[in-house]
Amino acid sequence: MVAAIRLPVRVVVFLVVLPARLVWDACATAGRWLGRTVFRPLGRALLWAGRAVFVWPLVGLWRYVLVPLGRALAWLGNLVVVVPAGWLYRYVLVPLGHALGWVYARVLTPFGHGLTWVLHGIAAVCGAIGLGVSAALSRLARYLVVVPCAWVYRWVLTPLGHAVARCAGALAWLVGAAVTGIGTGLYWITRILFVLPLLAVWRRVLVPAGRVLAVVAREILDALGHAWRVAGYVSLAVGRFLSALFRWAVVEPVRLLYTHVLTPVGHTVRDAVLRPAAAAARAAGHAVRQSLASARLTLRQARADLRRMLVGERRPAREENLREPIGGDTRTLGSSTTALTKD
Repeated sequence: MVAAIRLPVRVVVFLVVLPARLVWDACATAGRWLGRTVFRPLGRALLWAGRAVFVWPLVGLWRYVLVPLGRALAWLGNLVVVVPAGWLYRYVLVPLGHALGWVYARVLTPFGHGLTWVLHGIAAVCGAIGLGVSAALSRLARYLVVVPCAWVYRWVLTPLGHAVARCAGALAWLVGAAVTGIGTGLYWITRILFVLPLLAVWRRVLVPAGRVLAVVAREILDALGHAWRVAGYVSLAVGRFLSALFRWAVVEPVRLLYTHVLTPVGHTVRDAVLRPAAAAARAAGHAVRQSLASARLTLRQARADLRRMLVGERRPAREENLREPIGGDTRTLGSSTTALTKD
């Protein structure tokens, strides 16, 4: 039976599982590609943005605002609260506590001892009086309450309780016998009408059906595992085939086009067009710069000629020795201007 069930089940399950495995592998591949190319850079960008928006401002706030503010508040609290509290404790509360201790030791303690002695005496007198009164009351309560109650309990309540207990025991035995008989009858009725049919159904129908269903379920689970593994191999083969097809249909033509067509064309355009154009542009720029320099020189000479025509020739600058004073009283080696050597 197991062999007859196994092959059809595996075929059906394989046909059902194969599309699901193909979709699963495609989604897994797409997810890995998205995670590598989209989500990971996006996560890094979001992490950097989160640091720039939240972490760095909070660090700056903590370092440059809260910490100095906390230090200032701590210094202010020490100055306003701790120092006055210490002064109050040292110069007010400590002397006050010493004064209260002296009052307690020198005044209240002797007064308390005297009051305790007086109260002990009063308590002793009241105790003696209370003992006499309690003895009289106990004797009176014994002969007026306890003795009559004991007589009533012994000669009235005890026989009455024995009679009531015997009647209750007989009634309980009758009720128990009736309940036992009714319960036994209900037990056999329930057993015959319900338990034995249900037991027969369980043994003859449900247990064999459960065994068959267990075999079928086990085979289905084994078929699911086997089909999932085989579908994985099929999906891997399909993926490799599609990858090779994409490579030979798209990637290789593009690579060959780039290598054998676009690269030579680009080199030709670079050598035949772009480099000569760049050299011509550099030469034109050099010629333009020379023309502008010649024009600036010509303009400067024309401005100088116009200034000479209008103002005249500028006098040449006088060369002066700034290290020696100017005038007739120049100090030399042959003369002196001091008061001792003056002629």
